[in-house]
Amino acid sequence: MVTFLLERTAPLPLAETWRRLTDWPRHGDVVPLTRVTVETPGPTAVGTVFVARTGVGPLAFDDRMEVTVWRPPVDGAPGFCRLEKRGRVVTGWAEIEVTPGPGGRSRVVWQEQLGIRLLPGVVDPVVRGASRYVFGRAVNGLLRKA
Repeated sequence: MVTFLLERTAPLPLAETWRRLTDWPRHGDVVPLTRVTVETPGPTAVGTVFVARTGVGPLAFDDRMEVTVWRPPVDGAPGFCRLEKRGRVVTGWAEIEVTPGPGGRSRVVWQEQLGIRLLPGVVDPVVRGASRYVFGRAVNGLLRKA
């Protein structure tokens, strides 16, 4: 299991940064070979479940997630979300925090603990590097695209 941290500053207001990062189906637009399906009716709240299906054909796997903490930003206060990964292949959690930054910008902290069942710990450095790269590009893409 690996843990990694991503930090970004976005030239966007707090509410817009939050909206872009927590529009779950949009994650499939920025992560290659991934489709995200929300299984519970909206809007997002504690208990919302969604699945990111990544891969092609028999080489695909599901990353099933449930929102366990949901505190959108209100009146300039930070926003915070925690997701628990409840899949058969992918385990762990993710936390997304959006705070006010200088000059009307937003600061994003994305922290994740990621486990992939059946992979030995010896490959953790590769998983950590690949995860930071893929999730970093995803966060960048989400923040860029309206």
